[in-house]
Amino acid sequence: MLAGKCIIFSAPSGSGKTTIVKELLKKFPQFEFSISATSRNPRGAEKNGVDYHFLSVEDFKQRIANNEFVEYEEVYTDRFYGTLKSELQRIWEKGNIVLFDVDVVGGVNLKKHFGDQALSVFIQAPSIAVIEERLRGRGTDTEEEIQKRLAKCETELTFAPHFDTVILNDDLANAHRTAEETISTFIHG
Repeated sequence: MLAGKCIIFSAPSGSGKTTIVKELLKKFPQFEFSISATSRNPRGAEKNGVDYHFLSVEDFKQRIANNEFVEYEEVYTDRFYGTLKSELQRIWEKGNIVLFDVDVVGGVNLKKHFGDQALSVFIQAPSIAVIEERLRGRGTDTEEEIQKRLAKCETELTFAPHFDTVILNDDLANAHRTAEETISTFIHG
């Protein structure tokens, strides 16, 4: 498989990671978003092949058996997320840099897989209370989903030391600036 550079963004739900990633995609034309595969249903206006590759549980498991993933995780029972090898190949063949927006376990696994070829960035919200406020503000999850995410958040925060850098997202403009500077150093360093 052709290989190039990649940048990995991970964070607990509600930390602002996706907002930062979307801004970086505007600033760096050579970046291309790696569209993750998932077995969950689309939320809100999410589109297949744009936000995620939405797969059935059976299809996801078959692709695991066929060794089609660089990494994958069963986040909850029958709720899978993963990175398809074909997705990375598609991006690198164009000469672009892969930009990942993945959960913390996926981020750690991708960094282990790619080593120095990857920069791993952990986005940290100022507190669990801020995360809860952001999750509720989305209006896309049930109360049960929000509680599951908050419970998982405590564990996810312990993964921060496994990343190359941690960016505190207490001010979005500062977090964007820090992310841009960190990435520029990685690309040109």
